[in-house]
Amino acid sequence: MVERSPLLTFFSHLIMVLGVLIVGFPLYLAFVASTHTPQDIIQVPMPLVPGSNFWETYKAALFGGSGPGSSAPVARMMWISFVSAMVITVGKIAISLLSAFALVYFRFPFKKICFWLIFVTLMLPVEVRIGPTYEVVSTLGMLNSYAGLTIPLIASATATFLFRQFFLTVPDELVEAARIDGAGPMRFFKDVLVPLSKTSIAALFVIQFIYGWNQYLWPLLVTTSEDMYPVVIGIKRMVASGDTGNDWNVVMATALLAMLPPAAVVILMQRWFVKGLVDTEKYAVHRPHPPYRTPQSKRQRP
Repeated sequence: MVERSPLLTFFSHLIMVLGVLIVGFPLYLAFVASTHTPQDIIQVPMPLVPGSNFWETYKAALFGGSGPGSSAPVARMMWISFVSAMVITVGKIAISLLSAFALVYFRFPFKKICFWLIFVTLMLPVEVRIGPTYEVVSTLGMLNSYAGLTIPLIASATATFLFRQFFLTVPDELVEAARIDGAGPMRFFKDVLVPLSKTSIAALFVIQFIYGWNQYLWPLLVTTSEDMYPVVIGIKRMVASGDTGNDWNVVMATALLAMLPPAAVVILMQRWFVKGLVDTEKYAVHRPHPPYRTPQSKRQRP
């Protein structure tokens, strides 16, 4: 048992408070800057209390303005980011579930080679294969489109590996019970494996949604029109180059608005996220209402 002492308690709380200040103070400065005019922000020292320009700044950010950089409305950019992140997340989870199901429960030639080929793609992220991927997307005419933003990012070797490792822990009795009751492979997948995997799906949903929302390099290449800017690219485009002044209040407001959807996903799904990462008794805890009779109950029937 860890010994408690006032000194250690004070030290641990001090470290925690310092961590909160280090993380939270830049966010507070961004909020303060978003409530002032550009002229107030460039003053030295910068104001440290909120101003009275809150509604004007966020209205200009959400519905577009006439700044020196990009003037695309943030509401449109956030919608593009949301759609892209959802398509990437749902696509990754669906493809990974099906591929892991095939790798674990089906027999076909070169199954191990297929698994290792999928696993090796972990060493080939988008940044490594960005040249040929861009050439394919450009040739197919998918620039400035949702398909170009999402399809090259859908496949996920990490999710496939995690689901495969989980499916290997599912008891063989469930497979036998499903076979006895005449359930086909897809019925077993839909009624047994997917309900058992819901905590893992939730954890991966959080990770992949944040991954899709924060994409920068790939949208920077495939989007050249303001109508298809994700919010991360929009923030970069708002900062004008050269000696041109920037509307820093609008930039800071856009940055704060861009943080809200990922933060909401993490907060709302925190319990499922933690449960999906640390839960080891998946079968005992998350056993669904069984559509099949277990082999034991089958044998006990007179």
